[in-house]
Amino acid sequence: MHRLLKLIVVLLALTAAVPAVAVQPDEVLADAALEARARALSKELRCMVCQNQSIDDSDAPLARDLRILVRERLQAGDSDHQVIDFLVARYGEFVLLKPRFSPHTALLWLGPATLLVIGGFGLFVLARRYQVRARSQRVIPSEAKLTPAEEARLAEILHGPDR
Repeated sequence: MHRLLKLIVVLLALTAAVPAVAVQPDEVLADAALEARARALSKELRCMVCQNQSIDDSDAPLARDLRILVRERLQAGDSDHQVIDFLVARYGEFVLLKPRFSPHTALLWLGPATLLVIGGFGLFVLARRYQVRARSQRVIPSEAKLTPAEEARLAEILHGPDR
């Protein structure tokens, strides 16, 4: 019984690790080269319903429509770039899983690196301040000796004027 349970758990884990492919048999093109191009393009396009899935992985009806549209455009003779441009013109940059670098996406692409540089600079400044402060507070033994007058004043402060 224990062995059977282990086998079931292993089989479930293996089936969960298999990527889901939503392309239906009726969508597949007869031309293998066109189908390969369609699949590659489908992996670059975002499902507008699922948002963090490609249309290749999504079961949403809109994703199916987009997969069919991609295949139709390829069969009409469009290049991969033309298909992408057509979909971007129709749905906007959001349809791309990896947005293009342009002036309105510059913050998206450069923001993380900019924050990393600013954070690194801030850490550098803090480390320098810490080093300067530690250096200024460091007491060198030869400079730590008090003069007799300073020792008398210190004794007066610590013990009071009576002693």
